[in-house]
Amino acid sequence: MPHLLLVDDEKKLTEPLRASFERAGYQVTVANDGHTGLSLAMVEHYDVIILDVMMPGLDGWRVCETIRQHSIVPIIMLTALDDSTDRIKGLEIGADDYLVKPFGFKELAAHVAAMLRRVRLDHGETIAKRLIAGNLVLDLEARTLTLNKQDISLRQKEFEILTLLMSNMGKVVTRERLFDEVWGTDWLGDTRTLDVHMSWLRAKLEPDPANPVYLQTVRGIGYRFHDPGQTG
Repeated sequence: MPHLLLVDDEKKLTEPLRASFERAGYQVTVANDGHTGLSLAMVEHYDVIILDVMMPGLDGWRVCETIRQHSIVPIIMLTALDDSTDRIKGLEIGADDYLVKPFGFKELAAHVAAMLRRVRLDHGETIAKRLIAGNLVLDLEARTLTLNKQDISLRQKEFEILTLLMSNMGKVVTRERLFDEVWGTDWLGDTRTLDVHMSWLRAKLEPDPANPVYLQTVRGIGYRFHDPGQTG
């Protein structure tokens, strides 16, 4: 069963959520402060982490940032701050989703289920276990990327974008498809989010991000992954 880590200092929220998720078939671990949540995230495997922003001591921003330095586990941020600046900050430090309090259990459960679907990267049973373009190797089982045998750290969404593009090597993937398969068909956020993530990916992969070799823009349509080792 999926294992969730719920990090929030409000026990009046965490206990009902724990009970509801367990009834829905999830295993749930609760941490009521940032330090405990971070410690658990560093030593245990979780399928999704639900992380409150406003906590005394170690806040959710710092917990998320530290987790992301070591793991690509999906992180859903919970906050009472309904502000686009905070949403952008969450994306920049590695959060995958954002939910504003107050919310109902069904809404949070829908976000968790959507995140689990995306993590599975269900692009068909025939997909290769590794996607290779020259010295670039994306391992779908280990969820790792190497370039010239050097490990490249990826955020969750970066990994999903790159997987989709490399799975369709040489073909144009539309912006609409990228949003549908990476963020979900219910995404209502800023469409510039995709461009920000592509910029991050290029900074990690391209010798000259301003003149990309791998991650090519097809203006007005979307993006294409180009293998420079392939001709024709």
